[in-house]
Amino acid sequence: MTRRGWALFVALGVIWGIPYLLIKVAVSDLTPTTLVLLRTAEGALLLVPLAAVRGNLTPLLVHWRAVVVFTLVEVAVPWLLLSNAETRLTSSLTGLLIAAVPLIGAVLGLIIRADDRLDLRRAAGLLIGFAGVATLLGLDFSVIDPWAVGQLGLVTLGYAIGPIIIARRLSGVPALGVVAASLVLTALIYAPVGLIQLPHSLPSAQVLVSVAILGVVCTALAFLVFFALIAEVGPLRAQAITYVNPAVALALGVALLGEPFTLGAGVGFLLIVLGLSLATRRRSASSRVEVQRPPQTVPSDEVA
Repeated sequence: MTRRGWALFVALGVIWGIPYLLIKVAVSDLTPTTLVLLRTAEGALLLVPLAAVRGNLTPLLVHWRAVVVFTLVEVAVPWLLLSNAETRLTSSLTGLLIAAVPLIGAVLGLIIRADDRLDLRRAAGLLIGFAGVATLLGLDFSVIDPWAVGQLGLVTLGYAIGPIIIARRLSGVPALGVVAASLVLTALIYAPVGLIQLPHSLPSAQVLVSVAILGVVCTALAFLVFFALIAEVGPLRAQAITYVNPAVALALGVALLGEPFTLGAGVGFLLIVLGLSLATRRRSASSRVEVQRPPQTVPSDEVA
């Protein structure tokens, strides 16, 4: 991975490592639907004017179908399911299930024969990283809601499909325009119910701050960084960011909340670092040529 790729990776790992805590705080006073509405509306208000000035919205018309599908699988459906699931599941189990995104993405890549395909080294890295998250977080099976677990399963599937859509259908479209349009569409989808479910009294300051950070940093800024990361390192490597997010959440808990740093947490961090190293390292030039050489029975100009 290039230096720019690592910089984007670390930045996004921090940015998307804090939403679990913020969502947990926000849903104490807001319904999941209202939270998604406020988060996306806030991000849209920031990005739509900028996208319009730069002329990034007009090119979306030709790709509107891909934009709609991306919105549904990456934003509209997952954010509602995630917010709702976090009212029923522990943060440890939530983080572990979301960390399955790279594994699902790798399987999907094999199915669709993506260019950024999985090899044995990357597969080992993904499995080691997943084991690291499990070790770092631990499993709390004291309270498990099957419906909530099922919702998170759909979230991980959507998160795995989103980068593939970006790479295969929206790579030539301005990222700012795609993000802005996705946020607007999601806000419009949830506006009817979200507005009705607004609280009758002003939420607490903690909730207001959480919603503000979710909209500005974890939504508007994060998606711009995410698109840049996919363009730099590919969709498979970009999905490995879900291994860093739980680690960041734990580090914030230790530093800000005085939570204990256990042996399991230390071992988990080491496994995550090792897994990321294997999963994100570029193949050698010879191995790339060998993997990408088309079979003799397939025309060289056929799109996989």
